Amino acid sequence: MTPRLRTSLRTLAASALVFSAGVSAFAQAPAGPPENTRLRVGPLFLNPTLSLTNAGVDDNVFNDPKSASPKSDVTVTATPKTDFWLRFGPTWLSGSVREDLVYYKENADERSANITYELAWLIPFNRISFRPSAIYVDTRDRPGFEIDARAARTDITYAGEVDVKWLSKSAVVLKASRFQEQFDQSATFDDINLHDALNRVTTQETVSLEYHVTPLTTVSADYSLSQDRFAYDTARNSDSTTVGGSVKFDPAALVKGTAMAGYQDYRPRDPSTPGYKGLTATAALSYVLLGSTRFNVNVARSVRYSYDINQPYYIQTGGALIVSQQIFGPVDVQALGGLYDLAYQDRAEATVVEPDRVDHVKSIGGGIGYHFGRDTRLGFTVEQDRRDSVLTTHQYTGLRYGFSLTYGGN
Repeated sequence: MTPRLRTSLRTLAASALVFSAGVSAFAQAPAGPPENTRLRVGPLFLNPTLSLTNAGVDDNVFNDPKSASPKSDVTVTATPKTDFWLRFGPTWLSGSVREDLVYYKENADERSANITYELAWLIPFNRISFRPSAIYVDTRDRPGFEIDARAARTDITYAGEVDVKWLSKSAVVLKASRFQEQFDQSATFDDINLHDALNRVTTQETVSLEYHVTPLTTVSADYSLSQDRFAYDTARNSDSTTVGGSVKFDPAALVKGTAMAGYQDYRPRDPSTPGYKGLTATAALSYVLLGSTRFNVNVARSVRYSYDINQPYYIQTGGALIVSQQIFGPVDVQALGGLYDLAYQDRAEATVVEPDRVDHVKSIGGGIGYHFGRDTRLGFTVEQDRRDSVLTTHQYTGLRYGFSLTYGGN
């Protein structure tokens, strides 16, 4: 999987955290490690994986427009990761440690070591369970499609869930979370200091009613309140209310993953910034047809903050599709495509170069892979990304091609 596609998936995941909730710990995770966990040391279960991706060429390292003579470089990313589970009596402590080691041959300033730590504690009782959790991310990468700079930042998330079983197939879920995004003081893009513009804290409270339709399918009705408070640019502060629902399929189901949809009332505190009332959605689903064709679909529609105070946010709508086909024996081929629209919202009486601006981000590619046993895959991928915008400085076309080697990945 290429870095651009991983960025797409992270964007969708972030949207799900901020704008949708309601899949409880009771439904999210089993009581212990999966059956295919590789290592066990007493009460500790470990599942290590390793991937070497994009070992090849990036012909537009900085996503520069054609007029700026884009720079090419040789790059590779190594990602060791370990998931773990540790049992304490009836409770389970679980988490993961991951590091992305990003290397560029010529552009040494773009090299980075990105770290992610996740920790959760499942505490079950007879009809009630608790699940405190935390995520720490220290990274230097592109925050999304808008900012084409690998900006250093730290993201910290604290969350807590209480699940109360109600009748035989129902549960009431209460969740609270706090997400803090902190850009480095030196992080800039388009002469805007991202530290001053975008550092913020998002808090969210959610109430969900869950129902287990089958042992493998759970649906829920969700109501959430969220508040965004910016550390320096307080004119960006906002409140949101979201009403919606979600469906979650167990990993053993024919269709796997989660889909959420809702109606959001987004209310900026600044009277000159228009609000948004409408659909928000996220979905990450997979399906295997006839045992040899796999479909992975990711879609999202959400409110995302812009670094430009004159167009303080945009509605991002789009998705990505990956189709993997086993052609014979251990050989498979992949085709991928993505399309995202960024619809910017204008602040009243602001000087805007292009009112009602909509940018389009497109991705297309494909590859071939060879499997060495169950856990190891060697692949070659070619992918082209393109962004169309009325602002010439935001237009780019980039081509990446290279090899990947994964051990233990999904």
